[in-house]
Amino acid sequence: MTKKEVTIYDIARNLGISTSTVSRGLQNDPVVNKNTRKKIVDAAKELGYRYNNFASSLRKQQSNTIGLIVHELNSNFITSVLAGIEKVTTAAGYDLIIAHSSESYTKEAANTLNLFHKRVDGLIASLAFDTNDLSHFQPYFDKGIPVIFFDRVEENSNHTSVVIDNYKCGYQVTQHLIEQGCKRIVHITANLKRNVYGQRYRGYKDALFDNGIPLDKKLLLVNDLSEKASKEAALQILSIKPLPDAVFVTNDFAAAVCIQILKEHGVSIPGDIAVAGFNNDAICKIVEPQLTTVDYPGIDMGEIAARSLVNHLKGLNNLKQTNTIIVRSELIIRASSLRKTH
Repeated sequence: MTKKEVTIYDIARNLGISTSTVSRGLQNDPVVNKNTRKKIVDAAKELGYRYNNFASSLRKQQSNTIGLIVHELNSNFITSVLAGIEKVTTAAGYDLIIAHSSESYTKEAANTLNLFHKRVDGLIASLAFDTNDLSHFQPYFDKGIPVIFFDRVEENSNHTSVVIDNYKCGYQVTQHLIEQGCKRIVHITANLKRNVYGQRYRGYKDALFDNGIPLDKKLLLVNDLSEKASKEAALQILSIKPLPDAVFVTNDFAAAVCIQILKEHGVSIPGDIAVAGFNNDAICKIVEPQLTTVDYPGIDMGEIAARSLVNHLKGLNNLKQTNTIIVRSELIIRASSLRKTH
């Protein structure tokens, strides 16, 4: 049979003291004698007492918990964002509840509601591929529970976002490829309605325009950036006549898969086709040749998002006065795109 939950009444009865003394002792209140506090803690351990965080949260109207919704878990970028968030929230005394949308709006909406009912004090979120509005976050907005969006955000909303300048990065990558003599640049990306991909595509288009290169819609390949889709994209590139001379992929893993398939079909990288990725994941230095990419430190993005939220919860800043926080980013040029040396 399941043992009955131990309460402060059991501890009080065991020690022959009042429940109020036990309650204060468990909270390390100096009003209670140091020796008595030790006896209370020892008895609690021996009896198997568990502190009721939920009841305490209801009394205080705060849970000391922050919710986090991410669109995936299997990327270096998200892992580093998590490390940044966890570092700040732990130091501030908050627990984290992590939910994973698997790139699904439906799952994201369910997770959002679940965390709301778990009474999180605040929420940090990165949106799924197919999320196209923020209506599922409305219960938080109505209750005044702070929400910070990072990386994947809703454009033109008045909610606090932590992002990089995706337009500038898309422009820089394309400009670099053009400076290497490339004119037929394939762009492999994901849902253009999602801010990160839409803005990188705009940067790509404008760099072509500024250099007098016409936009060829056949060179835009939109997929889910999975391994399977990236293999299919590489085979599609091989079928384009004349053969493209560059590929700009908005994801490093997808870029690495493309390089592998192109090389298997006798394409020289970067001699025949220059390749650039995005994110500066670990795979950039493993793939041969090493991958040109855009670096934006996820750990910084996580720390900035978490610090902004924690400072708001502690009354040190007001998120309503902060709209968009832009994190530093830079183009890192490696061998995969350097055609002028070949």
